[in-house]
Amino acid sequence: MSVSVLNLSKKYAQQKAVDNISFEVKKGEILGFLGPNGAGKSTTMKMLTCYLPPSSGTASIDGMDIIQQPLEVRRKIGYLPENNPLYYDMYVKEFLEFAYRIYGQQSSNKIQQTIKETIDLVGLGLEQHKKIGQLSKGYKQRVGIAQALIHQPEVLILDEPTSGLDPNQLADIRNLIKELGKEKTIIFSTHRMENVEEICEEIFLINKGKIILEGNVQAIKQQYKKHLIKVEISASSIINESIQQQTNMVEQTSTYLIFKLKEAQTPNDILKILLQNNIEIAGMTEILPTVNEIFIQAVKEKI
Repeated sequence: MSVSVLNLSKKYAQQKAVDNISFEVKKGEILGFLGPNGAGKSTTMKMLTCYLPPSSGTASIDGMDIIQQPLEVRRKIGYLPENNPLYYDMYVKEFLEFAYRIYGQQSSNKIQQTIKETIDLVGLGLEQHKKIGQLSKGYKQRVGIAQALIHQPEVLILDEPTSGLDPNQLADIRNLIKELGKEKTIIFSTHRMENVEEICEEIFLINKGKIILEGNVQAIKQQYKKHLIKVEISASSIINESIQQQTNMVEQTSTYLIFKLKEAQTPNDILKILLQNNIEIAGMTEILPTVNEIFIQAVKEKI
């Protein structure tokens, strides 16, 4: 097990920022740690990276305890904090060499090769000779991810890595995280629910310091599905009264119909009714809820 969290809590006076959470992340998984601002995501990340001591509970990274073995844990992880602290007056290559040496890597023979490989991996080739302060927000995020990778850690912990990015930058960083996830165990936090549908297989939803939902993304979608199906039809189709009486049609356009299945009714039952009424069918899909819709419902259920 790459990451194991057991009954982890952080308390400030009477307020619990993180309240007795437990979860595990297997080697090679990308875990989305989701929740609104102030939910406890960043506090959890800071405890996992040994920047903040827990009030109770513990966690381990690749078998190393965050309380008993903090230095060993830090060697195992790469960390991108939410505010991505960078030295804007340093050049990209200069900064990565600085980060490499901070991690205790002193081999002058290996350093340039490692920096080159990391720059190529995160797509900084054209920007490597610029000062960090000259880079766009998206490329600054790439530099932050590069410094987290420079010592070749087994686990990456990325706190809001897509925050403040425009749509093109967002797509680039998502693709980069997916590519890194082929070889690394990754935990990344976000309040943007659409990120996880693009990147993650496993998610944890946190609100007010508590995990309120966890599991495989597709399994959770099935759990919260609203039994809606979308049927694509020919524009010449005529929807008669018989169809409306036998189904619960919630939306109708010239090219598709959306039905909410009645109790014990199946998608095949809908298709049968439409075919009996001479409707030309081009396709059918099940409409599953978005992660954002699931999160809103899960929060309401826990109130």
